[in-house]
Amino acid sequence: MAWTVAIGVDTHKDAHVAVALDVLGVEHDHCVVEATLAGYKRLLSWAARLGEPAFAVEGCGSYGAGLARFLETSGCLVCECERPRRGDRRRGKNDLIDAALAARRLLSGEGLSTPRGGGQREQLRVLLVERRGAIQARTAALNQLHALVVTAPDALRERLTGLSNARLVKTATKLRSSSDGLCEVLRRIAKRAQSLSHEIGEIDRSLLRLVTELAPQLLAECGVGAVCAAQLLVSSGDAKRMTSEASFAALAGTSPVDASSGKQQRHRLNRGGDRQLNWALHVIAIQRVRRDAETAAYYQRMLTAGKTAREAKRCIKRALARHFYHQLRQLTPTPLTT
Repeated sequence: MAWTVAIGVDTHKDAHVAVALDVLGVEHDHCVVEATLAGYKRLLSWAARLGEPAFAVEGCGSYGAGLARFLETSGCLVCECERPRRGDRRRGKNDLIDAALAARRLLSGEGLSTPRGGGQREQLRVLLVERRGAIQARTAALNQLHALVVTAPDALRERLTGLSNARLVKTATKLRSSSDGLCEVLRRIAKRAQSLSHEIGEIDRSLLRLVTELAPQLLAECGVGAVCAAQLLVSSGDAKRMTSEASFAALAGTSPVDASSGKQQRHRLNRGGDRQLNWALHVIAIQRVRRDAETAAYYQRMLTAGKTAREAKRCIKRALARHFYHQLRQLTPTPLTT
């Protein structure tokens, strides 16, 4: 049955605000519910009394994630809605206005996509979040180690200066206690970095297992490891989200932005999109330039044509976005798992 009422939802940490419009854009009602399971049930019951509902939910990847999962499990049509643009807020801003704008976008079909979904992709997402946090913490620990080595006494500084990160950590964990307490501090920081390295290794093994189950063909691609493959899967979400090759390139931040004026015709770097997806394509591009003969030849042609090294790599990233768009479109959707 086709939906008869558009429900726009402005999501927040503790509460969600919903506005209902009919197919002609006339507002019927609004409600505020708690961001809990009981609140989700009350919202669905309220919407069902108005007709056959469809939902446009803001922030399906953050505050609206729980609501989107609940509505999808209940069999409702759910679309992810963009945050209101600055031009949409000329008449002011509040939660009811934002919810009504979301509902109107559902009526027009503008700025909507399907939620990225859960299951194995959600498991990959949380693992990637954990991995980024562990890497940041390890980097901070290593920076502290290097900073303390610079100011250490001469004998200790000469012993530790010039070591690679791995050698420095290994050596620092074996330092004996000193009268000034510096060696104990270095040892504790080194053990922290060592523990974080073990944690990252465990995360990488989990990522590899999940990616192998979900999309082993990605791992067969040159330059694609478990982390980059996981990021491709997480950022793309369900294949139905990717309406066109150009939209996927915009999502990845690899589509050049026209910055021409008068006789000057040029394109500038796209700083938008999913920066983690852009990072994954950047890593793959670097690996392919080094290891794939076809990519290396293309890179040299770009340099010969007068492009800088950065511009040539951006061209490779755009070509990779085109390639992986078709790869990801061919993936079989994976059912949600708990």
